[in-house]
Amino acid sequence: MSNVNFEDLGLSSATMQALQQMGFTQASPIQAQAIPHLLEGKDVIGQAQTGTGKTAAFGIPLAERIDPANKAIQALVLCPTRELAVQVNTELKKILQFHPKLNTLAIYGGESIDKQFKALKRGVQIIVGTPGRVQDHLNRGTIKLDNLQMLVLDEADEMLDMGFREDIESILTHAPQGIQTIFFSATMPKPILELTKKYQQDPVLVKMEMKELTVERIEQIYYEVRRSDKFDLLQVVIELHQLNMMLVFCNTKRMCDELVEKLQAAGLGAEALHGDLSQAQRDRVMAKFRNGTSNILVATDVAARGIDVKGVDAVINYDLPQETEQYVHRIGRTGRAGTTGQAFTFVDKRERGKLKDIERYTKATVNRHELPSSGEILKMKHQKIVEDMRQTLENENLEAYNHILEALYQEGYDYTQIAAAFAQKLLAKNEARIKDLKLEKPSEGRSNGRERNNDRSNGRNNERSGGAARGKGNSNFIPDGDVARLFFNLGKKAKVSPADFLGAITGETGLPGRKVGDIDIYDKFTFVDVPAEDAQKIIQIMSRRKIKGKSVNVELADN
Repeated sequence: MSNVNFEDLGLSSATMQALQQMGFTQASPIQAQAIPHLLEGKDVIGQAQTGTGKTAAFGIPLAERIDPANKAIQALVLCPTRELAVQVNTELKKILQFHPKLNTLAIYGGESIDKQFKALKRGVQIIVGTPGRVQDHLNRGTIKLDNLQMLVLDEADEMLDMGFREDIESILTHAPQGIQTIFFSATMPKPILELTKKYQQDPVLVKMEMKELTVERIEQIYYEVRRSDKFDLLQVVIELHQLNMMLVFCNTKRMCDELVEKLQAAGLGAEALHGDLSQAQRDRVMAKFRNGTSNILVATDVAARGIDVKGVDAVINYDLPQETEQYVHRIGRTGRAGTTGQAFTFVDKRERGKLKDIERYTKATVNRHELPSSGEILKMKHQKIVEDMRQTLENENLEAYNHILEALYQEGYDYTQIAAAFAQKLLAKNEARIKDLKLEKPSEGRSNGRERNNDRSNGRNNERSGGAARGKGNSNFIPDGDVARLFFNLGKKAKVSPADFLGAITGETGLPGRKVGDIDIYDKFTFVDVPAEDAQKIIQIMSRRKIKGKSVNVELADN
């Protein structure tokens, strides 16, 4: 279906009024496909990326099918992160703005549960929440799903990657039989298909074809750069492309903090967004980014789920994402609502294959740009200043500033000298920083000795593993330093898999998947190889967490 107007879908006047207020007239491809089936009460599997309008794809049917006279919970939307839950809830409120008797509530960790108790007592028909907090309310009896009619899993693949499968299944067991279920997911891995088979009845698959992925309006550029030069390159990209508001993605929380510290030291307004921040801290960071107090948001993938900020003119992949699909999620933060955007990706020579995978997946070309010299940057910046001044001379009233020129002219300076002095004042600070930048093209030589030594070390580990269930965090596992082996007190008898450990560790600690090495599962325990520098952090965090609902004890393995 294409070129479908909302007025052709037979929606109520209240919903149509809300859509008009929001400026929506034509349904996006995923909306045009999904809404008719959902209005008929069918179960739906929707495969769509971020930025495609999938919230409205299930939000509009929620508004149409829920009984306003019944104050009980009739719809439940599960989201992987607090940010996404807040965003979805905000979008639903807009759709429901002319349905005065329909109420929605976001519930998530990091917010006072007492506040949520009070809101629930007032009566809400739609709950938008994270799996952990929804399960908490179910355990307390403060949420009852006896009247549930519709259940939505938004970003289902991300929830499973973060280890929420057990919570999701527990929640589904609390729901009545035969309810309408809607699963939206960017990808369709085996665990998603298993859930649909178990909990959906003859679901309709609606899918955006690859050619419809929202990357056509985004200019995609990559630079091949050594890791040690990435920070200098980031400053160059900001200057060269005159970026104002940007999202920078890193794969770890530590890298986010380190990068923000460097950016702030360079006089740039940057803030970090990652899983170690409290909800109040996250709200403050996002408020500063939205109001322009800071113009660079450095985030991890999990923390960035659900953030929706207008006017982001570029996304920068400081680290190449671990999963191919994540690339689309990232760059979809720019070029929204029909506008154009830019995406810059920093790649070292070992990541060329992964970049090719991204191009195959998106069916788009990521154009290589050569590293510019400081002279080239300054030349372009001067050209930009000339253009800006021309625009100012043609469009602005400058009479209020004439007295400054006259005072200097009376002292014997001619107007050319005065203008040059203003240009020097405007450019001097940036020029000094640009001249200090030294970028070198990555060498094409062989991998270093440390990488070869690690390959041999991994080979010895493989030989020692015996009859354990084997798994890899990443087939290209190359740590930045020494490797530590962690001992977990769960094994085969607990029915855990390598994917369970990988999802739990990466989801809870922010460690990228490529930094998780061998995962050897025995009957009653498991060994996991990780970078030695991250071992203590993983032990500290994971010792307070569960894997497949079971508490774990984590410690360094005895060599």
